[in-house]
Parts: sequence; C-alpha cells; structure tokens
Amino acid sequence: MARILIAEDETDMAMGLRDNLQFEGYEVFVAADGEAALKLATEKSPDLVLLDVMMPKLDGLEVCKRIRQAGFMIPILMLSAKSQEIDIVRGLEMGADDYVTKPFSIRELLARIKAALRRTGAGKNLSRVMQIGDATVDLVKGNVDRPGQTHHLGHFELEILKILIENAEHPVDRNKLLDVIWGLEGFPVTRTVDNHIVSLRRKIEPDPKHPRHIVTVHSIGYRFVP
Repeated sequence: MARILIAEDETDMAMGLRDNLQFEGYEVFVAADGEAALKLATEKSPDLVLLDVMMPKLDGLEVCKRIRQAGFMIPILMLSAKSQEIDIVRGLEMGADDYVTKPFSIRELLARIKAALRRTGAGKNLSRVMQIGDATVDLVKGNVDRPGQTHHLGHFELEILKILIENAEHPVDRNKLLDVIWGLEGFPVTRTVDNHIVSLRRKIEPDPKHPRHIVTVHSIGYRFVP
C-alpha cells in the first residue's frame, strides 16, 4: 500500500483529498502547515507528496527544496491556484516532479499520482551516464553536472529525457509523453509537457532560449539531438 502525504492548509480540500485517496487504497498522512509537512516527510517516509504552494510557517516551495536537500527523491506534486508559467517553473526548479493548478479534476490528479507511483520503465536499456553537450547526466540519479553548475532532474523531467533519448533524432508527440509518463490518455493536451521541457532545457542546454539538444518540432512535440 503506497503512503501519501498531503500538505494542504485548506481543511475542506485536505479532507476531500484524504477521503478520495483512502478510497483508492492509499495510506494517507495530512499536514496543515509547512513545518508539519517537513516533519512528516522525514518521519513517515511517504511514497509521494501532494504539496500546496501557499502554506503557513513554510511555503510549499521551501518544503520541496528541503525535502530534496535531505536526499528524498520521492515524487512531489505541487498544488496551487497559481498558473503563471514562472510560478510553475519555480516549483519545478525547486525539485517538484509535477504541478497541478487549482481547481483540478480529482480524476486527473489520481491519474497523475498513479503514473508517478508506477514510475515507467522508460530508459531501462540506456547507459547510466550520458554526455549531452557540456552536461554530464546520470540517468539513474537524475543528476546534471555542467561546468560550475549542478542540477537535479525531477522524476517527470527525467522520464521525458529518457524517452526523447530512446527516440533520438525522431519527433516524440506530446500526447505520447502525456500517456506514457502521466497516464493522461483521453485528457486534453495541457501545458504539462511544455513546462517540464522549459525546466529541462534550463538544466541541460548551454543556451535554453536557443536549444541544441531538446528541439521543438512544430505542431508535434520534441526531438532529442545528441
């Protein structure tokens, strides 16, 4: 039974999420502020964290950052009413794996949770360490080392990169990425993939505004160029 930590200060929202997740068979812990969330994350070792951005004591971005600094690589899904791209990118750069804006469909959230816990087998046959331009990427740990910089790829960023590498030089459709990684077949195309690509480029590309390795294929998706 997977263990999920809900960090949400809105009581009705937290209880609604708890009830839905328990109905799905998950063991659930609930924290109403950032400090409590950080404490439960370290004490209970959940398999996944649903983390609200706006919380008292410590906001979700800081909690996410500290969880990653403590060495926990569990999937973190950020929940927030903020939908501007800069807010989403900030969450991803702090180490979040996915970002869900309120209001959201509980069905879509459950699909994202299941996909995150399932952790696809994409990239199984890839070399562990790969050189991409001036970046050395560990495809197991998700570490990116560039001259004077070190980054960590979130779970979904890493899975996107693995699929793109497996299909090197060939375009990969956004819908395929949504289906394989998030399990969102049948849902409308969202900015989910694009937001992760923005963050991925910032960590890997020498010039993210003019990418050489993760290239956009107009009206289709993305292509990896070694």
